[in-house]
Amino acid sequence: MTIPLFGWTKSVAASSWLLAAVAIPSLPAPAAEPLYMPRAVQAAFKNGTRSPDGRPGNKYWQNRARYSITVSTMPPAKRVTGTEQIVYSNNSPDTLKSLVFKLLLNIHKPGASRNGSASDDYLTSGVHVDGFTVNGAATPWGDDSRTFTNKRVQLRSSLLPRDSVRLAIDWHYDVSKESGREGAIDSTTFFLAYFYPRVAVYDDYNGWDTMEFTDQQEFYSDFNDYDVTLNVPANYIVWGTGTLLNPSDVLQPEFAQRFQASLTSDQTIRVATKEDLASKRVTAQQPVNSWRFSARNIPDMAFNVSDHYDWDAASVVVDDATKRRASVQAAYNDSSADYHRMVQFGRHALDWLSHNWPGVSYPYEKTTVVQGFAGMEYPMMANDESYKDTVFSRFVAEHEIAHSYFPFYMGINETRYAFMDEGWATAFEFLLGENDLGHEKAVSFFQQFRVSSWISDPSPLEDLPIITPADALKDAAYGNNAYGKPALGYLALKDLLGDTLFRKGLHEFMNRWHGKHPIPWDMYNTFNDATGRKLDWFWQNWYFTNGYIDLALAGARKTSTGYSLTIDNVGGLVAPVDVLVKYTDGGSETFHQTSAMWQANQKRAMVAIKTRKAVQSLELSGGIWMDADSSNNRWSAR
Repeated sequence: MTIPLFGWTKSVAASSWLLAAVAIPSLPAPAAEPLYMPRAVQAAFKNGTRSPDGRPGNKYWQNRARYSITVSTMPPAKRVTGTEQIVYSNNSPDTLKSLVFKLLLNIHKPGASRNGSASDDYLTSGVHVDGFTVNGAATPWGDDSRTFTNKRVQLRSSLLPRDSVRLAIDWHYDVSKESGREGAIDSTTFFLAYFYPRVAVYDDYNGWDTMEFTDQQEFYSDFNDYDVTLNVPANYIVWGTGTLLNPSDVLQPEFAQRFQASLTSDQTIRVATKEDLASKRVTAQQPVNSWRFSARNIPDMAFNVSDHYDWDAASVVVDDATKRRASVQAAYNDSSADYHRMVQFGRHALDWLSHNWPGVSYPYEKTTVVQGFAGMEYPMMANDESYKDTVFSRFVAEHEIAHSYFPFYMGINETRYAFMDEGWATAFEFLLGENDLGHEKAVSFFQQFRVSSWISDPSPLEDLPIITPADALKDAAYGNNAYGKPALGYLALKDLLGDTLFRKGLHEFMNRWHGKHPIPWDMYNTFNDATGRKLDWFWQNWYFTNGYIDLALAGARKTSTGYSLTIDNVGGLVAPVDVLVKYTDGGSETFHQTSAMWQANQKRAMVAIKTRKAVQSLELSGGIWMDADSSNNRWSAR
């Protein structure tokens, strides 16, 4: 059951006669100015690929591809070799004279533009393309020394609209010894992510995605079909995105049976234990095992390879109507105590996310949490640290699993609009935390990890509008605009609309845009349309303006029915607030005000509290909407 962020009224006073606080009627809200829209985005709306009501336009299109990939790795050797065939379909109305490829692992090359330092163990020589053909014809790839995370290749024959091209690429690279999002977790455990050359996104509002990967901002990918084979030595297990097509070929019968049993089990099954792995009897005993995975209409694939990681698994019902189950798996060092509970943490997350917020059935067949160093999400995968504090370990896993919806189900451009994926995952993280920890502890946890560093930092960089392109930001300016600030905005909207209307807007947005590439204006317009509310004043304030949260209780006046409060919005953001009223008889009452109090006047709000009791003091409390300066939040009758 969803626990509301704040109750409307909490009374600890006996025999009091109180009415809820209400905003004093004011002048009608001024008409909101149209939201700022970049010229390229304006063109997309004009061209009919996107609609002002928030729906995909009648001319919406997106490109896609089919990838058939074979990768070989033989730990502890660091070399990874691969070959792939790509059928890339141009569904756009444009003739493409060139293709842009993403070579994300070139972030490890010396000279790459990155946000952060690079040790010798981090650096490699990058991705080396050993062969490239277009429609069967050998084609020059160009000088790798000048290629970092983007590579443009001219086509001999242009790719016409509604046509496709066949590509083949052979490549190799060495995994980085300093593992982060990918690379060597230890000498015989490799996390393979972003491991294959891919065609970049070509979209209706930006054209080719040529934004460099800096190792801070994240990713933008088309929805593709994948068939991937991983060749690894005997006694190595492979976990990964998609359906494992041949478990009986790569696992000994006993372990294949355990794995199969886990797909319908609520209880954690130890598919392969430390002792099993030490006995070298888990996998088929041939020099090389070929693990085959398949997935359709997803933005990426990732895999983990290890000869000593434990393997736990279970499953959970994520769709009550169809009784569909999703598998939850964990791969980890046996010495990590928290990971022995990880499958049940994952089951809880999938269950709660499917049935509460966002309240959409988990869209994939499984999720696997791998012990690594990244705290990072991938389709059907997470690469998370191990922590002694199991509460924090669960918190991290829940956040990464929440990303299954944003950016993977929803196809977000994380590089430019990080607040559309990290912000939503952070909002779900808080709502899940309320369920796990209770409201007060969840608030404290959220304040500590998501809000306090921003609200206590007066740097101008911390108050940039959330809509600022994330690829132009770094460090704290990026982190605050991607995570805590937008999450506070989404939660303030939930508080403003109420659960029923907020759910209607969120579900309609997800229904319209899953499997596609929504941008912020699609989200704003869909919420406006689905809820029947004119919310541009709210979007403008939270996402398009400089500001922070700082409310001041400027005064209180006794009236015939209670008190009239004047609340000033010093920081600019239209945050909700609780008014704590303490009475002379020792009782107290908390009255909640949503952001609606600011619609008519975003600088000053008048709030009426109706009561027949004598008031001793009044105080403003923001909860998760922490106040930058609480010294002006209190009024005393004396």
